[in-house]
Amino acid sequence: MTSDALRRALTEPGDPPLLPLPGVAAELLLALAAPPRLGAHLRLVHDVAWHLTAAFTERFGAVPFDRQAVLFGSAVHDLGKVEHPAELTGPGSAHEEAGYQLLLRYGVPEERARFAVTHAAWHAPGTQLEDLLVSLADNVWKGRRVTDLEQLVVDRLADITGQQRWQTFLALDDVLADLAAGADRRLAFQADHPLYG
Repeated sequence: MTSDALRRALTEPGDPPLLPLPGVAAELLLALAAPPRLGAHLRLVHDVAWHLTAAFTERFGAVPFDRQAVLFGSAVHDLGKVEHPAELTGPGSAHEEAGYQLLLRYGVPEERARFAVTHAAWHAPGTQLEDLLVSLADNVWKGRRVTDLEQLVVDRLADITGQQRWQTFLALDDVLADLAAGADRRLAFQADHPLYG
């Protein structure tokens, strides 16, 4: 049975208004009776990913990436916390493989399910730009800046565009600083939703 608290986390407007999750992500959360705080968290990261990818399209227009994959990945990256709720408030990585397996069981293709694992393994060989963008959104939503992750993105973008790395860094830094500025509001929204509902 789905709680009213989860439905509220998935639909409450927020201030400023938050985007809704993609339909598949919201349906999965409801079907799994996810913790309300998880629903709120995924909405926040998805919203940041939307703004991040919009800025990428504007500032790095020559860089090809799958925006819809990033948005989906950001909306489901922590789904495994349904099975490992202690990781909602504490450290742990068991949710990564659990989320990947859950997504596969629910018919999500591997190329989309992978974000459950890659959001925390952005340094692994073969990581794609989309994986890095989900990882960026999953950090900057709360104002956290990860130097190594950002350097990987700068290197990837500079290699594709031919732009100087310092120029690429400055452009990326502007985008991430703007997004990080809303962290307090997002943290408050997440805290307003109970761990269990």
